[in-house]
Amino acid sequence: MATSKNEIVEFLAQEFPQALKKSSIEEITPKGAQLLYQVDQDDLRPGQTVSGPTLMLVADFVLYVAIMGHLGLVAMAVTTNMTINFFRKPHGNKNIRAVCKLIKVGRTLVTGEVWLYSLDDDEPVAHVIGTYAIPQKS
Repeated sequence: MATSKNEIVEFLAQEFPQALKKSSIEEITPKGAQLLYQVDQDDLRPGQTVSGPTLMLVADFVLYVAIMGHLGLVAMAVTTNMTINFFRKPHGNKNIRAVCKLIKVGRTLVTGEVWLYSLDDDEPVAHVIGTYAIPQKS
């Protein structure tokens, strides 16, 4: 049951509005999603680099969006695991692009991978594998 970008944005605006304050969904693809996160001073750590917790937030959110794009508006889907590998210093003066692809969609668990990039840079700053638990329909 695919869900459109507009349906997801409307749902998030109603149920999770803080998620859209600095993120914009660029694309919903079959078993994937892409978004852009607006980096500001609050996201930086010393050395003018984007902090690890910010990168995890972006990865977690794009995975959630990709799941909704593929399965429908599953409000209570929750993160069960995330592993991140940091490759290089993200530019503190550039936004972050997140590209997610769902790897395995099961009845109770969905696993996806996320590549994170500083905007306009072809080399990734991090790679994330995450798993979400999907609530069972009663």
